[in-house]
Amino acid sequence: MQVNEDRVGADPAALARWMDRALELAQDPLAPRGENPRVGCVVLDAQGEVAGEGFHAGAGNAHAEVVALTQAGTKAEGGTAFVTLEPCRHEGRTGPCTQALIEAGIARVVFAQSDPTVAAGGGAEELRAAGVEVIGGIEATQAEAINREWSVAVQRGIPFVTAKMAVSLDGRVAGEGGRRVQLTGPQALAHAHELRARVQAVITGTGTVIHDDPSLTVRHASVPVSGPPLRVVMGRRPVPEASAILDDSAPTLVLHERDPVAVLRDLYARGIRHVLLEAGPALLRAFWEAGCVDELHWLVAGVWLGAGPHALPPGERLDDRVDITDTRALGEDVLLRCLPMPVRREGS
Repeated sequence: MQVNEDRVGADPAALARWMDRALELAQDPLAPRGENPRVGCVVLDAQGEVAGEGFHAGAGNAHAEVVALTQAGTKAEGGTAFVTLEPCRHEGRTGPCTQALIEAGIARVVFAQSDPTVAAGGGAEELRAAGVEVIGGIEATQAEAINREWSVAVQRGIPFVTAKMAVSLDGRVAGEGGRRVQLTGPQALAHAHELRARVQAVITGTGTVIHDDPSLTVRHASVPVSGPPLRVVMGRRPVPEASAILDDSAPTLVLHERDPVAVLRDLYARGIRHVLLEAGPALLRAFWEAGCVDELHWLVAGVWLGAGPHALPPGERLDDRVDITDTRALGEDVLLRCLPMPVRREGS
């Protein structure tokens, strides 16, 4: 059965309109960030009417295409599927979506982002070989933005790392003698908790746990549907038994390891694709020099401390190490969103 081109629309604007709906589904609040990408799917019948919609609700659940095809039933035959990510062709905890689309009698598949993984990628060619018309790259930029962190992580085998650091106007992270002080105001605090809500794990060091006793939970934002992020403590020193990070408000993993790459590989093997680094300057520097920081949220508080440890070594400037991509006010504080430059080494 042929797809009714007049009803479905073959021009780029019509294809983009249906893909926009699939992108909305991919970003449903119940579509968690996690081990698997966020994907949405719209199935139109042969007359161009919506027959089914769906999104992927996380690892172990049916993929977006299967959800939409199940809803569409026999109406999917001769129809068009709009998917935000190239349909997978591998057998995992669920079956290959390419086979599900072929068995449903779908005549055309329109997808946005190509699948970057070795195991699942190549679904478009498999569909074409089965006689399905395939159009790729529709609204690809928007789809890639939804799964930016996941895409980076699966291509290199370690999680995407967002780092956060709060400093005073004079570049300090604590008061005299390392005394803990509240630097940022309520809006910056809310931003920090929104970052926690976006990731699967929050990493800190044993030094931060011992000196600051943070809980690292999500309190000023909505807790993700997949649950609170895993709290990860890395370092060789023992974690005091009474530490807030060991309470039952969120899961905690203690890794007696100081190597950032080793920690990230461990977390990737556990299904974690995006982490937040909330630690002191020493651990941030260790991640930085290992090439393990993908983006930095640098919060400049509207206070002057006058004494205490600095975030950066003497003589080092932030703008020598990063490209500042966005600057905005958060109450009395300022957020700088930065992309790290390559680490400069002696003799290079």
